[in-house]
Amino acid sequence: MKWPDMTSLAPPTFTTDAHKYGVLFVFAAGVLWSTVGLGIRMIEDAVVWQILLYRSISMSLFLYVVIRVRSGESPFVQIRRAGLPSVVAGLSLVAAYSGGIYAIQNTSVANAMLLFATAPFMTAVLGWIILRERVRAATWVAIAVAICGIAIMVADKSGSIVLKGSLAALGSAFGFAVFTVALRWGRTGEMLPSVFLSGLFAIVVTFGICQFTGQSVVLSLQDGTISMGMGVFQIGAGLILYTLGSRSLPAAELALLSLAEVLLGPLWVWLFIGETASLNTLAGGAVLLVAIAGNAVSGKRRKPPPITAP
Repeated sequence: MKWPDMTSLAPPTFTTDAHKYGVLFVFAAGVLWSTVGLGIRMIEDAVVWQILLYRSISMSLFLYVVIRVRSGESPFVQIRRAGLPSVVAGLSLVAAYSGGIYAIQNTSVANAMLLFATAPFMTAVLGWIILRERVRAATWVAIAVAICGIAIMVADKSGSIVLKGSLAALGSAFGFAVFTVALRWGRTGEMLPSVFLSGLFAIVVTFGICQFTGQSVVLSLQDGTISMGMGVFQIGAGLILYTLGSRSLPAAELALLSLAEVLLGPLWVWLFIGETASLNTLAGGAVLLVAIAGNAVSGKRRKPPPITAP
């Protein structure tokens, strides 16, 4: 899961203590998000729409309470204030959630998590096309390298259900990219109301799909508990930690710390259920990680623009 670096409640304060806690919080968020693959693997019978329905219910309730406590006002007020960009952001997350769950159910966790990590590159391209944001030359190089890595990863999956899972993972990454661009379009650094709205959209959409396809909305105790637990602990708590941590970290460090999610996700399923990845996934994933890390490091080395008086 890739959240944009737009969550600051105040200007970043790069003090030693703030930086230390920022690293701790963002890393902890990555650890929580990295367990999504293991959580979905523990689901016995539920399909994409059932999992997403229960996960969205618990996430929405959790975020409603958090937003009320944190801001003192209803999230609906904040959504109304944000307007259309918040709606676009919320809808794009529904697509991202759906693609993410489908991907993990139909391909290896390593393959899915690595392809999720392409979201920042998609964001850069969409921002360039839609918002006319400048993309650094180093980022274009990283995108080209990332495409090579993706090609290696999907080269051995032609015509299989695993290929559909890989395409769903890329679709999920695209959904997160649209979410990021929508927040920038609305010129808001606050993501929580849009994520809350995405949960409401997902509840309506998934309940409708379950009814239309004849799938039960009643899950087993295990599947329901795991699905709702993912909404609170994986997405909800992870998002809160990321929100707090990103206040005191530069974007380059956030990008590097986000690799913890990508690297730990396959580790959990290997440790607990013995799931491994194909050689193509490992080789292409290594190329992709180099592209992500290289782009982050190049951004870190770049000097910030001078501050001028208004």
